[in-house]
Amino acid sequence: MSEIIEIAKLAKEASIRALQLSEKIKNEALIKISNEIEINREQIIEANKKDLETAKILVSQGELSESTYNRLKLDDNKLRDMIQGVKDIVKLEDPVNNVIWEREIADGITLKKVSCPIGLISVIFEARPDVISQITALAIKSSNAVILKGGKEATQTNKTIFEIIKNALKNIQNFPIDMVNLIYSREDVKELLKLDEYIDLIIPRGSKALVKYIKSNTKIPVLGHDEGICHIYIDESADINKAIKICIDAKCQYPSACNSVETILIHEKAIERIYIKLIDELIKNGVKVKADKSLLKIAPNTDEAKEEDWSTEYGDKIVSIKQVKTLEEAIEHINKYGSGHTDSIITENEENAEKFMKYVDSAGVYKNISTRFADGFRYGFGAEVGISTNKTHARGPVGLDGLTIYKYKLYGNGDIVDDFTTGKRHFNKKL
Repeated sequence: MSEIIEIAKLAKEASIRALQLSEKIKNEALIKISNEIEINREQIIEANKKDLETAKILVSQGELSESTYNRLKLDDNKLRDMIQGVKDIVKLEDPVNNVIWEREIADGITLKKVSCPIGLISVIFEARPDVISQITALAIKSSNAVILKGGKEATQTNKTIFEIIKNALKNIQNFPIDMVNLIYSREDVKELLKLDEYIDLIIPRGSKALVKYIKSNTKIPVLGHDEGICHIYIDESADINKAIKICIDAKCQYPSACNSVETILIHEKAIERIYIKLIDELIKNGVKVKADKSLLKIAPNTDEAKEEDWSTEYGDKIVSIKQVKTLEEAIEHINKYGSGHTDSIITENEENAEKFMKYVDSAGVYKNISTRFADGFRYGFGAEVGISTNKTHARGPVGLDGLTIYKYKLYGNGDIVDDFTTGKRHFNKKL
């Protein structure tokens, strides 16, 4: 038996034992993890410095993007957020063994829909070593076992954080230590993708290429998003100050994030009062602007947007801008070129806002707010294992609820189907 199969087998067994964990034990484990990360901050920073030194060489050689390098870096703020993220999950309600609904389907027969863990999940991610603590905490709180695989660019940091977490869990009585696992190589991933008898769900976090590879090479269900092509539509009635402030935040606050805006659509009747001021602010903030042909003559210090730009996730300080004639044209553009991630309308017209939010087919639809709010932490989920653009099970930022499924519990007292098929008994009419 290979090492990866052994890891998956033990993790699957741990996921069964995890069903017996009380909320008290799970919270104790999370508190211990947050404390150990706090105690070992310097160790994590030192490991991260080694990864950054190696990554800097890869960037200079063109083997690693600048945006990936930025996501790799850990500082005091990120470490603080890591620790707080774990603590916040402690405060959340236990998501398993909750009765979603119950009903009496016939006299003396009660049906309950009850939340339960998915089982064994695997999360494959690039850069961002801080997600190890987030995902581990979410998995523990939801009673799921997890196999983590980080990018090679973060090997030292990932290994250090993982060992700190494992050492913390060893001190929790009756805790199944094989609930949390880390693998390292691409060969491990190839083997992992074949293990549908053990793994219940795979969540990829990273580039479009990574997600496409995972989906194309496994029978295991995959939850995630290919791209974050997010839009902001500036409506005819938009407040100019809101529009500019939101666009700058959505593009510049963290350009490499998947919820950063990539295309801005502007109603033709808002162009005259908003466009030039918006362009000036974007350029002032170091953003390269690509505009459709109709806008080039208004602001000559922009480049022409090509067809491929509308479906490009830049992950950088680059934005495409297009003039549209109607709200309907904006919606049509978003549904055609977007990735179903997050899209926002800037408007003072309630009817237009509701129409936008109803007909844009994305996991997150916003009114007068930055797309950067598409995040499990900001939604109050404590953290997230990723953002899903799927239309089954979980959509948008996936937190605790997204890591649970449900089962049906049926309670009877010697009841048989034959009594119902022969007419001796009847199901309740209110079903």
